[in-house]
Amino acid sequence: MSGISEVARRAGVSKSTASRALGSTGYVSEDTRERVARAAAELGYVPSTSAVSLATGRTKNIGVVMPYLNRWFFAEVLEGIQEALLEHGLDLTLYDANPGSEGRARIFDDYLARKRFDGLIAVGLEPDHRELERLVAIGRPMVSVVGSGETTSLVAIDEEDAARRATEHLLALGHERIAFLGGRPDQHWAQVDRRRLGGYTSAMEDAGLGAGIRHIHSDVTLPGGYAAAVNVLGDLRERPTAIVATCDEVAIGAIIAARRLGVQVPSALSVIGIDDHEYAEMFSLTTLKQDPRAQGRAAVDLVLAHLQDPHRPHSILRQRATMVVRSSTAPLAPDRSAAVTDARA
Repeated sequence: MSGISEVARRAGVSKSTASRALGSTGYVSEDTRERVARAAAELGYVPSTSAVSLATGRTKNIGVVMPYLNRWFFAEVLEGIQEALLEHGLDLTLYDANPGSEGRARIFDDYLARKRFDGLIAVGLEPDHRELERLVAIGRPMVSVVGSGETTSLVAIDEEDAARRATEHLLALGHERIAFLGGRPDQHWAQVDRRRLGGYTSAMEDAGLGAGIRHIHSDVTLPGGYAAAVNVLGDLRERPTAIVATCDEVAIGAIIAARRLGVQVPSALSVIGIDDHEYAEMFSLTTLKQDPRAQGRAAVDLVLAHLQDPHRPHSILRQRATMVVRSSTAPLAPDRSAAVTDARA
Protein backbone atom coordinates (compact mmCIF):
# COMPACT_ATOMS: atom_id res chain seq x y z
CA MET A 1 0.00 0.00 0.00
CA SER A 2 1.30 3.46 -0.90
CA GLY A 3 2.37 5.81 1.85
CA ILE A 4 2.44 9.57 2.25
CA SER A 5 5.94 9.73 0.72
CA GLU A 6 4.71 8.21 -2.57
CA VAL A 7 1.77 10.63 -2.60
CA ALA A 8 4.11 13.59 -2.06
CA ARG A 9 6.42 12.48 -4.89
CA ARG A 10 3.58 12.04 -7.35
CA ALA A 11 2.08 15.42 -6.43
CA GLY A 12 5.47 17.13 -6.59
CA VAL A 13 5.34 18.46 -3.04
CA SER A 14 7.09 17.83 0.24
CA LYS A 15 5.87 15.13 2.61
CA SER A 16 4.78 17.75 5.17
CA THR A 17 2.80 19.66 2.54
CA ALA A 18 1.06 16.45 1.43
CA SER A 19 0.22 15.67 5.03
CA ARG A 20 -1.26 19.14 5.59
CA ALA A 21 -3.26 18.92 2.38
CA LEU A 22 -4.82 15.59 3.28
CA GLY A 23 -5.32 16.46 6.92
CA SER A 24 -6.99 19.83 6.25
CA THR A 25 -4.70 21.53 8.79
CA GLY A 26 -2.43 24.48 8.11
CA TYR A 27 -2.34 26.58 4.98
CA VAL A 28 -2.17 24.84 1.60
CA SER A 29 -3.26 26.44 -1.66
CA GLU A 30 -6.40 25.01 -3.23
CA ASP A 31 -4.45 23.97 -6.31
CA THR A 32 -1.94 22.05 -4.20
CA ARG A 33 -4.68 20.47 -2.12
CA GLU A 34 -6.44 19.22 -5.26
CA ARG A 35 -3.17 17.91 -6.73
CA VAL A 36 -2.36 15.98 -3.56
CA ALA A 37 -5.88 14.62 -3.32
CA ARG A 38 -5.70 13.46 -6.94
CA ALA A 39 -2.34 11.75 -6.32
CA ALA A 40 -3.71 10.03 -3.22
CA ALA A 41 -6.72 8.78 -5.16
CA GLU A 42 -4.55 7.47 -7.99
CA LEU A 43 -2.36 5.59 -5.53
CA GLY A 44 -5.25 4.38 -3.39
CA TYR A 45 -3.80 6.10 -0.34
CA VAL A 46 -6.01 6.50 2.75
CA PRO A 47 -4.59 8.42 5.75
CA SER A 48 -4.46 6.23 8.86
CA THR A 49 -6.64 7.27 11.76
CA SER A 50 -3.64 7.21 14.09
CA ALA A 51 -1.64 9.51 11.85
CA VAL A 52 -4.49 11.99 11.52
CA SER A 53 -5.01 11.90 15.28
CA LEU A 54 -1.36 12.66 15.95
CA ALA A 55 -1.34 15.52 13.49
CA THR A 56 -4.64 17.14 14.47
CA GLY A 57 -5.38 15.97 18.00
CA ARG A 58 -8.67 14.57 16.66
CA THR A 59 -9.70 10.93 16.30
CA LYS A 60 -12.34 11.64 13.60
CA ASN A 61 -14.51 9.30 15.64
CA ILE A 62 -17.78 9.89 17.50
CA GLY A 63 -18.81 7.64 20.37
CA VAL A 64 -22.43 6.54 20.64
CA VAL A 65 -23.82 5.05 23.86
CA MET A 66 -27.27 3.47 23.94
CA PRO A 67 -29.04 0.92 26.15
CA TYR A 68 -30.62 -1.23 23.43
CA LEU A 69 -29.63 -2.11 19.87
CA ASN A 70 -32.57 -4.30 18.91
CA ARG A 71 -35.49 -1.95 19.59
CA TRP A 72 -37.10 0.18 16.92
CA PHE A 73 -36.43 3.66 18.31
CA PHE A 74 -32.76 3.03 19.03
CA ALA A 75 -32.11 1.30 15.71
CA GLU A 76 -33.68 4.24 13.85
CA VAL A 77 -31.66 6.83 15.80
CA LEU A 78 -28.47 4.85 15.15
CA GLU A 79 -29.15 4.75 11.40
CA GLY A 80 -29.62 8.53 11.37
CA ILE A 81 -26.38 9.03 13.31
CA GLN A 82 -24.43 6.74 11.00
CA GLU A 83 -25.79 8.39 7.84
CA ALA A 84 -24.77 11.83 9.07
CA LEU A 85 -21.32 10.73 10.26
CA LEU A 86 -20.56 9.05 6.94
CA GLU A 87 -21.46 12.25 5.12
CA HIS A 88 -18.89 14.06 7.26
CA GLY A 89 -16.24 11.35 6.80
CA LEU A 90 -16.31 10.37 10.47
CA ASP A 91 -16.11 7.00 12.19
CA LEU A 92 -18.49 5.67 14.83
CA THR A 93 -17.76 3.64 17.96
CA LEU A 94 -20.88 2.05 19.44
CA TYR A 95 -21.22 1.18 23.14
CA ASP A 96 -24.12 -1.11 24.12
CA ALA A 97 -24.92 -0.01 27.68
CA ASN A 98 -27.73 -2.40 28.51
CA PRO A 99 -29.30 -1.43 31.87
CA GLY A 100 -28.17 -3.60 34.77
CA SER A 101 -25.57 -5.51 32.76
CA GLU A 102 -21.91 -6.06 33.62
CA GLY A 103 -21.05 -4.66 30.21
CA ARG A 104 -22.64 -1.32 31.09
CA ALA A 105 -20.46 -1.03 34.19
CA ARG A 106 -17.32 -1.78 32.14
CA ILE A 107 -18.28 0.81 29.55
CA PHE A 108 -18.53 3.55 32.17
CA ASP A 109 -15.58 2.33 34.25
CA ASP A 110 -13.14 1.65 31.42
CA TYR A 111 -13.96 2.14 27.77
CA LEU A 112 -15.41 5.64 27.87
CA ALA A 113 -12.57 6.83 30.09
CA ARG A 114 -10.10 6.06 27.28
CA LYS A 115 -11.58 8.97 25.30
CA ARG A 116 -11.12 7.34 21.91
CA PHE A 117 -13.59 9.75 20.37
CA ASP A 118 -13.93 13.47 19.70
CA GLY A 119 -17.53 13.73 20.86
CA LEU A 120 -20.21 11.59 22.44
CA ILE A 121 -23.89 11.00 21.67
CA ALA A 122 -25.89 9.37 24.47
CA VAL A 123 -29.19 7.89 23.27
CA GLY A 124 -31.97 7.33 25.81
CA LEU A 125 -29.58 6.52 28.64
CA GLU A 126 -31.21 8.35 31.53
CA PRO A 127 -28.14 7.37 33.56
CA ASP A 128 -28.02 7.73 37.30
CA HIS A 129 -26.25 10.78 38.70
CA ARG A 130 -22.92 8.99 39.08
CA GLU A 131 -22.89 7.84 35.46
CA LEU A 132 -23.96 11.25 34.20
CA GLU A 133 -21.17 12.88 36.17
CA ARG A 134 -18.69 10.48 34.57
CA LEU A 135 -19.89 11.27 31.07
CA VAL A 136 -19.66 15.01 31.62
CA ALA A 137 -16.25 14.65 33.33
CA ILE A 138 -14.81 13.00 30.21
CA GLY A 139 -14.45 16.50 28.83
CA ARG A 140 -15.70 15.78 25.32
CA PRO A 141 -18.64 17.50 23.62
CA MET A 142 -21.76 15.52 24.45
CA VAL A 143 -25.30 15.49 23.08
CA SER A 144 -28.25 13.50 24.45
CA VAL A 145 -31.06 12.05 22.38
CA VAL A 146 -33.87 11.88 24.96
CA GLY A 147 -33.04 13.09 28.43
CA SER A 148 -33.39 16.11 30.66
CA GLY A 149 -31.11 18.56 28.85
CA GLU A 150 -29.81 19.87 32.16
CA THR A 151 -26.10 19.19 31.62
CA THR A 152 -25.83 18.41 27.87
CA SER A 153 -27.31 19.54 24.61
CA LEU A 154 -30.51 17.64 23.88
CA VAL A 155 -32.50 16.37 20.91
CA ALA A 156 -35.97 14.95 21.62
CA ILE A 157 -39.65 15.32 20.87
CA ASP A 158 -41.87 17.43 23.11
CA GLU A 159 -43.04 14.47 25.19
CA GLU A 160 -45.60 16.36 27.26
CA ASP A 161 -47.13 18.06 24.23
CA ALA A 162 -47.46 14.73 22.39
CA ALA A 163 -49.29 13.05 25.27
CA ARG A 164 -51.49 16.09 25.85
CA ARG A 165 -52.56 16.15 22.20
CA ALA A 166 -53.15 12.38 22.22
CA THR A 167 -55.46 12.80 25.22
CA GLU A 168 -57.23 15.79 23.68
CA HIS A 169 -57.89 13.72 20.55
CA LEU A 170 -59.77 11.17 22.66
CA LEU A 171 -61.59 13.89 24.60
CA ALA A 172 -62.75 15.45 21.33
CA LEU A 173 -64.21 12.05 20.38
CA GLY A 174 -66.36 12.13 23.52
CA HIS A 175 -64.30 9.87 25.79
CA GLU A 176 -64.06 10.67 29.49
CA ARG A 177 -62.97 7.36 30.99
CA ILE A 178 -59.44 7.63 29.61
CA ALA A 179 -56.54 5.72 31.18
CA PHE A 180 -52.81 6.24 30.73
CA LEU A 181 -50.94 3.00 30.14
CA GLY A 182 -47.30 3.70 30.97
CA GLY A 183 -44.18 2.82 32.84
CA ARG A 184 -43.12 2.60 36.44
CA PRO A 185 -40.89 5.13 38.21
CA ASP A 186 -38.24 2.47 38.94
CA GLN A 187 -37.63 1.41 35.34
CA HIS A 188 -35.62 2.65 32.40
CA TRP A 189 -37.03 5.67 30.55
CA ALA A 190 -38.85 6.82 33.68
CA GLN A 191 -38.20 10.47 32.77
CA VAL A 192 -39.91 10.05 29.40
CA ASP A 193 -42.89 8.35 31.04
CA ARG A 194 -43.19 11.12 33.61
CA ARG A 195 -43.31 13.79 30.93
CA ARG A 196 -45.87 11.86 28.88
CA LEU A 197 -47.94 11.16 31.98
CA GLY A 198 -47.78 14.88 32.72
CA GLY A 199 -49.22 15.71 29.30
CA TYR A 200 -52.09 13.27 29.81
CA THR A 201 -52.73 14.59 33.33
CA SER A 202 -52.82 18.24 32.27
CA ALA A 203 -55.27 17.50 29.44
CA MET A 204 -57.60 15.59 31.79
CA GLU A 205 -57.46 18.36 34.39
CA ASP A 206 -58.12 21.06 31.79
CA ALA A 207 -61.19 19.08 30.70
CA GLY A 208 -62.47 18.99 34.30
CA LEU A 209 -61.76 15.26 34.59
CA GLY A 210 -59.00 15.35 37.18
CA ALA A 211 -60.88 12.93 39.38
CA GLY A 212 -60.88 10.39 36.56
CA ILE A 213 -57.11 10.37 36.02
CA ARG A 214 -55.91 6.77 35.99
CA HIS A 215 -52.31 5.64 35.56
CA ILE A 216 -51.88 1.95 34.82
CA HIS A 217 -48.29 0.82 35.31
CA SER A 218 -46.75 -1.17 32.48
CA ASP A 219 -43.35 -2.27 31.24
CA VAL A 220 -42.54 -0.14 28.21
CA THR A 221 -42.66 -3.07 25.79
CA LEU A 222 -45.28 -4.79 23.66
CA PRO A 223 -45.60 -7.74 26.11
CA GLY A 224 -45.72 -5.25 28.98
CA GLY A 225 -48.59 -3.35 27.38
CA TYR A 226 -50.41 -6.61 26.70
CA ALA A 227 -50.10 -7.85 30.29
CA ALA A 228 -51.21 -4.55 31.82
CA ALA A 229 -54.13 -4.20 29.40
CA VAL A 230 -55.38 -7.73 30.10
CA ASN A 231 -55.78 -6.80 33.76
CA VAL A 232 -57.55 -3.49 33.22
CA LEU A 233 -59.76 -4.60 30.33
CA GLY A 234 -60.76 -7.75 32.17
CA ASP A 235 -62.47 -5.66 34.86
CA LEU A 236 -65.94 -4.86 33.44
CA ARG A 237 -66.79 -2.30 36.14
CA GLU A 238 -63.56 -0.30 35.84
CA ARG A 239 -62.82 -0.71 32.14
CA PRO A 240 -61.90 2.58 30.40
CA THR A 241 -63.35 3.49 27.02
CA ALA A 242 -60.00 4.82 25.80
CA ILE A 243 -56.28 4.35 26.44
CA VAL A 244 -53.36 6.73 25.94
CA ALA A 245 -50.29 4.49 25.72
CA THR A 246 -46.88 5.88 26.58
CA CYS A 247 -45.54 4.46 23.31
CA ASP A 248 -46.73 2.48 20.28
CA GLU A 249 -45.34 -0.83 21.54
CA VAL A 250 -47.47 -0.55 24.67
CA ALA A 251 -50.46 0.55 22.54
CA ILE A 252 -50.10 -2.46 20.23
CA GLY A 253 -49.90 -4.76 23.23
CA ALA A 254 -53.17 -3.23 24.49
CA ILE A 255 -54.86 -3.78 21.11
CA ILE A 256 -53.82 -7.44 21.09
CA ALA A 257 -55.15 -7.83 24.64
CA ALA A 258 -58.47 -6.24 23.64
CA ARG A 259 -58.84 -8.59 20.68
CA ARG A 260 -58.23 -11.65 22.83
CA LEU A 261 -60.78 -10.44 25.38
CA GLY A 262 -63.37 -9.74 22.70
CA VAL A 263 -63.29 -5.97 23.21
CA GLN A 264 -63.67 -4.38 19.81
CA VAL A 265 -61.26 -1.59 18.84
CA PRO A 266 -62.33 1.14 18.24
CA SER A 267 -66.10 0.69 18.80
CA ALA A 268 -65.74 -0.34 22.46
CA LEU A 269 -62.18 0.86 23.11
CA SER A 270 -60.08 3.57 21.48
CA VAL A 271 -56.28 3.28 21.71
CA ILE A 272 -53.69 5.91 20.80
CA GLY A 273 -49.90 5.72 21.02
CA ILE A 274 -46.81 7.87 20.57
CA ASP A 275 -44.00 7.08 18.08
CA ASP A 276 -45.38 5.83 14.75
CA HIS A 277 -43.52 2.55 15.23
CA GLU A 278 -42.87 0.41 12.16
CA TYR A 279 -45.81 -1.81 13.24
CA ALA A 280 -48.25 1.08 13.75
CA GLU A 281 -49.70 0.91 10.24
CA MET A 282 -50.15 -2.87 10.51
CA PHE A 283 -52.37 -2.38 13.59
CA SER A 284 -54.09 0.74 12.17
CA LEU A 285 -52.84 2.60 15.24
CA THR A 286 -53.60 6.28 15.70
CA THR A 287 -50.42 7.84 17.03
CA LEU A 288 -48.23 10.91 17.45
CA LYS A 289 -45.38 10.44 15.00
CA GLN A 290 -41.78 11.18 15.87
CA ASP A 291 -38.78 10.83 13.54
CA PRO A 292 -35.93 9.13 15.44
CA ARG A 293 -33.72 9.00 12.35
CA ALA A 294 -33.95 12.79 12.04
CA GLN A 295 -33.14 13.05 15.75
CA GLY A 296 -29.96 11.04 15.16
CA ARG A 297 -28.91 13.35 12.34
CA ALA A 298 -29.68 16.42 14.46
CA ALA A 299 -27.54 15.02 17.29
CA VAL A 300 -24.58 14.71 14.92
CA ASP A 301 -25.04 18.31 13.77
CA LEU A 302 -25.06 19.48 17.39
CA VAL A 303 -21.99 17.52 18.48
CA LEU A 304 -20.05 18.81 15.45
CA ALA A 305 -21.14 22.36 16.29
CA HIS A 306 -19.75 21.88 19.80
CA LEU A 307 -16.50 20.52 18.36
CA GLN A 308 -16.17 23.59 16.16
CA ASP A 309 -16.95 25.94 19.04
CA PRO A 310 -16.02 24.42 22.44
CA HIS A 311 -17.61 27.40 24.20
CA ARG A 312 -20.96 27.00 22.49
CA PRO A 313 -23.78 26.94 25.09
CA HIS A 314 -25.98 23.87 25.44
CA SER A 315 -28.88 23.66 23.01
CA ILE A 316 -32.25 21.99 23.52
CA LEU A 317 -34.01 20.92 20.34
CA ARG A 318 -37.50 19.58 20.99
CA GLN A 319 -39.32 18.49 17.85
CA ARG A 320 -43.13 18.55 17.76
CA ALA A 321 -44.76 15.21 17.02
CA THR A 322 -47.21 14.90 14.12
CA MET A 323 -50.70 13.45 14.60
CA VAL A 324 -51.39 10.39 12.43
CA VAL A 325 -55.04 9.32 12.58
CA ARG A 326 -55.80 5.71 11.70
CA SER A 327 -58.64 3.45 12.80
CA SER A 328 -57.80 2.57 16.42
CA THR A 329 -59.73 5.60 17.70
CA ALA A 330 -63.37 6.53 17.12
CA PRO A 331 -66.19 8.59 18.69
CA LEU A 332 -67.59 7.12 21.86
CA ALA A 333 -70.77 5.14 21.23
CA PRO A 334 -73.08 5.85 24.22
CA ASP A 335 -74.54 2.35 24.19
CA ARG A 336 -71.19 0.60 23.58
CA SER A 337 -68.95 2.32 26.13
CA ALA A 338 -68.13 -0.95 27.86
CA ALA A 339 -69.42 -3.42 25.30
CA VAL A 340 -67.97 -6.93 25.19
CA THR A 341 -68.47 -8.80 21.93
CA ASP A 342 -67.75 -12.28 20.74
CA ALA A 343 -64.03 -12.48 19.94
CA ARG A 344 -64.91 -14.55 16.88
CA ALA A 345 -67.03 -11.77 15.34
